[in-house]
Amino acid sequence: MTVVIGGGSGFVGSHLVRLLRDNGFKTLIVSRSPGPGRITWSNLSKDGLPEGCTAVVSMAGEQFLNPLRRWTDEFKKTVWSSRVETTKALANAVAEADKPPKVFVSMSGVAYYEPHPTMEYTEECSKGGDYDFLSRLTVAWEKAASVPTEKNVRHVVVRSGVVLGRESGMIQQIYLPFFLGLGGRIGSGQQWFPWIHVQDIAGIFAYAIMNDHVTGILNGVAPQTATNLDFTKTFAGELRRPAVFPVPGFVFNWVYGEERAKVILEGQKVIPKRTLELGYKFVYPDLKSACNECSKFSPSKPEQKM
Repeated sequence: MTVVIGGGSGFVGSHLVRLLRDNGFKTLIVSRSPGPGRITWSNLSKDGLPEGCTAVVSMAGEQFLNPLRRWTDEFKKTVWSSRVETTKALANAVAEADKPPKVFVSMSGVAYYEPHPTMEYTEECSKGGDYDFLSRLTVAWEKAASVPTEKNVRHVVVRSGVVLGRESGMIQQIYLPFFLGLGGRIGSGQQWFPWIHVQDIAGIFAYAIMNDHVTGILNGVAPQTATNLDFTKTFAGELRRPAVFPVPGFVFNWVYGEERAKVILEGQKVIPKRTLELGYKFVYPDLKSACNECSKFSPSKPEQKM
């Protein structure tokens, strides 16, 4: 049972690779560079999927909240192509396979849903995807994952929230300031903060691969909704540090650009309704347990049987 993963060497991808191997799968990462357990994107295009491929996962994408990269037209093209074109390449490989895999699981984002102070979004909400760059990106990203229905490939789309984990992403960027007692809310702090622990976003992908009844859109967010202020207080509390230094919104607008800073300064209240209904059990369903794990110097790596 081999799972081909585009983006398997990234933050979420490395967790998914470990989880799948713990559960008896072989993994093959699609990468720009060849190596053990890898194939290149050019080889995928030329040779197609390997024999015995059970599932395909698309989760490649340039980190768009990189403060070292200016939000230029060129960088936006990189962010777009790193998601849309890689997903399209995997979808094409699935469609062209003589013996298609059973399932194709593709990543998307909660940016599909328009930020709103009171609106509550479940997977059943069809309104979204056309109000800014990132929302249009999610639509194109999901469209790129389309595979002809006659191929009978089960398709799952996971709309991920902000992924929390000690070794990378947002937590890695804020850990030192919070540890030094210099953390604080961002902007008003009242904006929704759709979040998920990295073990759970990887777990949702693995669960979708292993369970034939899982199809369609899944919201990759934790069951407990929270605001930025809720997160700030909880994370600082688990570190046993104060969090009294708020960061004004204009600082993030200056560092990231207004279009990109919206992800941080505005938010959506997203509920994982179908994810729960279809039977996924969260390892970190609440903010306190997730922040407790993220507050540790060394991240834990428990074996997670699905």
